[in-house]
Amino acid sequence: MRDERGSATVLACFAMLALISLTLVVGHLGAAVAARHRAQAAADLGALAAAAAVDRGEEAACAAARAVADRMVAALRECRIEGWDAVVTVGARVGLAAVGTGDAVAAARAGPVDLQ
Repeated sequence: MRDERGSATVLACFAMLALISLTLVVGHLGAAVAARHRAQAAADLGALAAAAAVDRGEEAACAAARAVADRMVAALRECRIEGWDAVVTVGARVGLAAVGTGDAVAAARAGPVDLQ
């Protein structure tokens, strides 16, 4: 009969490795979701700020959107004015240790309500 002393220790080590790996995966997923939410919030607020300033011209409107994105630790990727609507695209940096860094990108449109 073989000696099986220590086999429970090996099994426990593999179980701990699995739990640590799962914790890391959940943490990375949480970081990605948080960055996506931050990007969407920055895009929404940037579009609203740009729409509020569209009467002062496209440059002033996009400067307002950029200021909001900067304060929310995001980067303004695109800002354009279509009539009275402001369309803003924002990227928020997300760092994932396993795969490197990337951007969570979101877009938003804001403008006056069209009552017909």
